Amino acid sequence: MATTLLRKTALTVAGIAATAGGIAGPAIAAQATPAERAAQVVTNDRKHGERELGVRYEAQPNFYFCGPAAARNALSVQGKNIDVHAMAEEMGTTEDGTNSINDITPVLNKETGKDVYKSTEIPVDKAGEKVEKLRADVVRTVDDGRAVVANIAGTATDTDGNTHSFEGGHYISVVGYRDGGKVVTIADSANPDQASYRMDVDALAHWIASRGYSS
Repeated sequence: MATTLLRKTALTVAGIAATAGGIAGPAIAAQATPAERAAQVVTNDRKHGERELGVRYEAQPNFYFCGPAAARNALSVQGKNIDVHAMAEEMGTTEDGTNSINDITPVLNKETGKDVYKSTEIPVDKAGEKVEKLRADVVRTVDDGRAVVANIAGTATDTDGNTHSFEGGHYISVVGYRDGGKVVTIADSANPDQASYRMDVDALAHWIASRGYSS
């Protein structure tokens, strides 16, 4: 299932059209070429510390493809449309999932450019200390027109008060920020009914703790 993810504030009854495969955003996004969709930024106001990238969203096809799906959604902001099964093969994904963020980063670099993406780990006892680095990495990466991929585990609460629980681990894409990166926008392949939500970057850092992210 594919749909264009936009900010919740930009989605209105008039701007949403139900389709057989999901939800399409405004006509300009639905009719654009992949490259044009990648170039389209829903919010691009750096003076106010806010930017979000257009995502050609696709839900993961099974319970263990979250790594390839997160990478595929992340690369879609660059206008790339890579088969999720091909990505899974490159990452060594099995029914046990994708081992670590270090299996994601090389695939992102293969499609984006040598050493563009780098892996960063967040130790459990250092999550609080890593918040500022994570914030800066999200802002830098999104401003560069790219999305961050993060490996998370446990339960976190978004800015609307909804909880997202992945005790066995999960991968998500970070596709935007506001308030200078204090709040981030997440594209989540697990559930198309909760495809996009926002979260405080501090909560995200603690969600990533014991794992890592690629930016």
